[in-house]
Amino acid sequence: MKKVNPHPDYPPEKGRYMRGNDFSPVAVVIILNRDEDKIPPEIEELVRTGVESGAALSGTVQTPNIGIEKIICNVVANPNIRYAVLSGPESEGHLTGDAIKALFKNGVDEKKRIIGTEARHPLLYNLPMEFIERFLKQVSLVDLQFRGTQETIRKAVWSCYQEKPVKFMGYELCDPGAYSEDPLSGRITQQVTRPWAEPEDEKERDAVRRMHEMIKRLKKT
Repeated sequence: MKKVNPHPDYPPEKGRYMRGNDFSPVAVVIILNRDEDKIPPEIEELVRTGVESGAALSGTVQTPNIGIEKIICNVVANPNIRYAVLSGPESEGHLTGDAIKALFKNGVDEKKRIIGTEARHPLLYNLPMEFIERFLKQVSLVDLQFRGTQETIRKAVWSCYQEKPVKFMGYELCDPGAYSEDPLSGRITQQVTRPWAEPEDEKERDAVRRMHEMIKRLKKT
């Protein structure tokens, strides 16, 4: 079974995750529905269970834009990761779990908005389309949202490691080996935190520039 070294910069994005076995075929993604300083013990336990069971990365995600962008950046930098095991509750207001599932099911439109989700502002504005497309080709979703326990996460990670397909909660899982293309590496450079407020084309960008120039002139008078 083919395994490769991740990109030297892997994982390029910081976040609330733990790094495990770089040659593992699975990343564990736990939806966070609390403030960072109020993470409940059961969420922390699910994250630890993921990495202790052999996941390459195991951590939390809260927002359906920059949060998902960071996951994509880290995963495409490691071609060995072929599954994303999704677990935890829903993030009310954000609907991040819904956005992740819609991303795998429907992809994004030309503006990099996730198609078919009720999430607020599900825009992957800061990523090149190449990263999004690669992520969806490289990785399959194992949806355990609302039913993930420590035991089911252990079993999910174990199933993804198997050389021959095994049945697990409606999925047939095994390790297909590393994705066939080289790792991609890049960080979120713009860090646009309100992409829905960004101008959508050159005409709008030009109008925004003129507005800022006018404001500068007015401040000088």
